[in-house]
Amino acid sequence: MNAISVRGLTKRYGDLVAVNDISFEVERGECLALLGPNGAGKTTTTEVLEGFRHADSGEVRVLGVDPRHGGLDWKARLGIVLQTDRDLGDLTVREAVRHFADYFPSPRDPEEVIEAVGLGAKAKSRNDRLSGGQRRRLDVALGIVGNPELLFLDEPTTGFDPAARREFWALIELLKADGTTILLTTHYLDEAERLADRVAVIAGGRIIACDRPSQLGDRSDGIARVSWIEDGRERQSTTDSPTAYVLELAQRLGGEVPQLSVHRPTLEDTYLALIEDLPGGEP
Repeated sequence: MNAISVRGLTKRYGDLVAVNDISFEVERGECLALLGPNGAGKTTTTEVLEGFRHADSGEVRVLGVDPRHGGLDWKARLGIVLQTDRDLGDLTVREAVRHFADYFPSPRDPEEVIEAVGLGAKAKSRNDRLSGGQRRRLDVALGIVGNPELLFLDEPTTGFDPAARREFWALIELLKADGTTILLTTHYLDEAERLADRVAVIAGGRIIACDRPSQLGDRSDGIARVSWIEDGRERQSTTDSPTAYVLELAQRLGGEVPQLSVHRPTLEDTYLALIEDLPGGEP
């Protein structure tokens, strides 16, 4: 059984069709990243899956349950990191994580979670004394302390510096290795490429592409740009067979190709090309 199964999901707000007849699945233990411009339908989709909103039509199953009817036992199997900070009053980091751990039947050790998100030195600090990035780390701690089977991450590394983002990625990879299923919503394309087994691109309320990051939009077959130095000048060429082209270059130049560089389309290149001509297609 898949962790998430969606068939024909549609959600309207008055005359606005926020999500338009989308279907997808997330296997157990898989990380699926939802990509798309603001207003594309990502947040509405995840809120339906989390049980915060109800679909107008379609069939949705999350851990085998319709989210509209998910009880406390079902909710205890989920971890949710929202896009906005939680209001934790004057609780310290340690108090907040311990408090949330008590809601779950089999939580992770709160002290281990605090260390895992990089807040060990701030365990005694109150929420209102934390920086924006530190509050985001605390949100992540509260999302994973319940040891969830399925983890929803909505823009989890907003406000993180580059080093903190990479530490967070390592944490998510550990959770994946333990079998946690993850639905990730992010604007960071490098984050999606690093963490996701598959990515789904949403624009105008529809899923316009869904595949492995390396295969999205026939990316692996895209035109490559080859550059090198010859006769003291930089040369460039495009080809759909870069390996054969480089071999020809090496033979012509006597083996070594000076300052050789081969550039294939990045995930960002492919994503921008997919949404460029669609409604709401600005990055």
